[in-house]
Amino acid sequence: MDWSAIKFDWNRARAFLVTAEQGSFSAGARALGLTQPTLGRQVAALERELGVTLFERVGQGLVLTESGRAMVHHVRAMGDAATQLSMAASGQASALEGTVSITTSELEAVFLLPPVLVQLRQQYPGIHLDIQVTHEVANLTRREADIALRSFRPSQPDLIARKLYDDPVWLYGTPEYLAPFGNPTSIEELNSIQLIGFDREHQLLSVLGDKGWPLDTGNIRLTTLSLSLQWELVKRHQGLAFIPQTVGDREPLFRRAFEQFGPPLVLPLWLVCHRELHTSQRIRVVFDAIAEALSAKDNAPARSV
Repeated sequence: MDWSAIKFDWNRARAFLVTAEQGSFSAGARALGLTQPTLGRQVAALERELGVTLFERVGQGLVLTESGRAMVHHVRAMGDAATQLSMAASGQASALEGTVSITTSELEAVFLLPPVLVQLRQQYPGIHLDIQVTHEVANLTRREADIALRSFRPSQPDLIARKLYDDPVWLYGTPEYLAPFGNPTSIEELNSIQLIGFDREHQLLSVLGDKGWPLDTGNIRLTTLSLSLQWELVKRHQGLAFIPQTVGDREPLFRRAFEQFGPPLVLPLWLVCHRELHTSQRIRVVFDAIAEALSAKDNAPARSV
């Protein structure tokens, strides 16, 4: 390798890549924990070193020039290689200290993870647990998190996935809300129920339509992605919500609704980790503790009837 041919600062190349991916100096600076002027100076210095203009300003954002588009592919490969190096080094770490980041949905974060997090804090006080509660799928290969709880099995070959269980998902409501419906014998008797939806497109209606439920948008007048808010709305007799059995059956104020009209939906739970990071002792103990806690017999869903 001709080291003398490399005429630029690699840290400045990182500044260029982050700015290109984030679309502005301000967003790039936040991602790197720098000030906006510092990041701008690093990119300007790289342009001088390379003798090209990498960005042009359009409105409040930045757009890659033709030269910038040609360069960004090479710099992105450098970034991927740096990520792999960092992951390989993390995988060799044996100390039970440092940060382990876990990405999960609100369901697991609020209702399933707290006991095992308490256990981990007691057993491994040197480990800093960073819990990222999001509906977005974190890219474990790019180190957006160390461990993920997901409702689907990942397809990437460099990820380790362990299936914890399949959780039946039922409609739940309060006895007060369900009382006026009595014990219906046909789905058509449920045309006035109110469901608490989770998306504006009402994918739930499509799922229920496939099961033969004659519902429309008039049956969903409340919509929120927040499971905690859905939970509170059900408690206040505002409608029914689909809740996994492992969670819904633990709430004494809730009852399963209309089980007689077909089998429940099924929500799988997968525990995922990058293959190299799984060789890190601190990440392994967190992975194994979550796997043991959430797949334990008393945490698995009861048999549906």
